[in-house]
Amino acid sequence: MQIKEKGVAEIRSAQSLKDLEAIKVKYLGKKGELTQILKGMGKLTAEERPVIGLVANEVRALLEETIAKEVSILEEKAMLEKLEQEKIDVSMPGKMPRKGGLHPLTKVLHELEDIFIGMGFSIAEGPEVEYDYYNFEALNLPKDHPARDTQDTFYISDNIVLRTQTSPMQIRTMEKQRPPIRVIAPGKVFRSDSVDATHSPVFHQIEGLVVDKGITMGDLKGTLELVVKKLYGEDAKIRFRPHHFPFTEPSAEVDVSCFVCKGEGCRVCKGEGWIEILGAGMVHPQVLRNCNIDPEVYSGFAFGIGLERLVMRSYDIDDLRLFFENDVRFLKQF
Repeated sequence: MQIKEKGVAEIRSAQSLKDLEAIKVKYLGKKGELTQILKGMGKLTAEERPVIGLVANEVRALLEETIAKEVSILEEKAMLEKLEQEKIDVSMPGKMPRKGGLHPLTKVLHELEDIFIGMGFSIAEGPEVEYDYYNFEALNLPKDHPARDTQDTFYISDNIVLRTQTSPMQIRTMEKQRPPIRVIAPGKVFRSDSVDATHSPVFHQIEGLVVDKGITMGDLKGTLELVVKKLYGEDAKIRFRPHHFPFTEPSAEVDVSCFVCKGEGCRVCKGEGWIEILGAGMVHPQVLRNCNIDPEVYSGFAFGIGLERLVMRSYDIDDLRLFFENDVRFLKQF
C-alpha cells in the first residue's frame, strides 16, 4: 500500500516529537488516512474484507512500531543535547552570593543593649498597639494634655492607640516587678508626623527605667555619662537643660558635646558645640503611686533615647528617610 511506504518515509524523516505527533494524527487519527480505509470496510465484498482488513492492520502495526522507535531516538537525542547545554565545569570558580549585613539602626541598637546589659539592665518588650491607660494616663498625662490630640497620636479607638513612646513599659514593668528595677525598653513607636528629612510616622525609641531606694539625679547623670563615653569616646561630655515631661520631675533635656568639633562649634552642631540626644528625669511620684510603689520609700529615674537620632549623629546621616527606603546602595555602606 502507498500509505505504508509513504507513512514510514515521513516518520523516519521527522525532526522532532511534534512532527511525529502530526504524522500519527495524519495516518492513525480519527480522520487519518488509514482510519478512513478501515471505516470503508463495510462497502467491500465479503471476499475483499478479510484481505484488506489484514493488510490495513499490518500497516497500522508497522506505523505504530516505527513511530515508537523514532520517539525513542528523538527523546534520547533531545536528552543528549540538553546534557551538553547544561553541563557544568566543576573546575570553574563559583559565583559568591552577596553577603548581607545588619541595618545601621540594628547595629547601634545592639551596641546600646550591650552597654546597658553590662551595667546590669535587662531588656523589656511590650505591645506596639497599646491601651490609652498605659500610654498616657498611668504616665501622668491627663485627658486634656496636648500630646493626646489626634494630630499627634494614631487612635485605633477611644481606648487603644499605637504607642507614641516606649514609656508604657515603665508602667507594665513596675506592675509586675517590685524594686529594685533596672530595665531598658527598645522598640518602634508611632506619631502622626509628615515624612521629611527629620520626621517619620514610625521611628525607634529606647526607654530606660531605674527604681530603687535612694536613687538620685546624680545616678541618672552618671549612667548617661557612661553610655555617652562608650558611644562617642572618653572625652565626650553631657549637659542637662531644664525641661518638662509629665512623667518625670524634675526633668531635663540631655545634650552631648559634638563628636565632630569636640565642642568648638561646627556645621553638625550648628555652631553650638552641643547636640541634643535624649530627654530624662526623676520618675514622677504620681507615676510610682499608680504602680503601687511608695514614693516615700523608693525613687527612680527614666530616660528616652531616639535611636534614629543617635545613628544619624554616629554616621553623619542627614536624612531620616534613608533608614526606611531599603536602598541597597545606602545599606551596603554598613
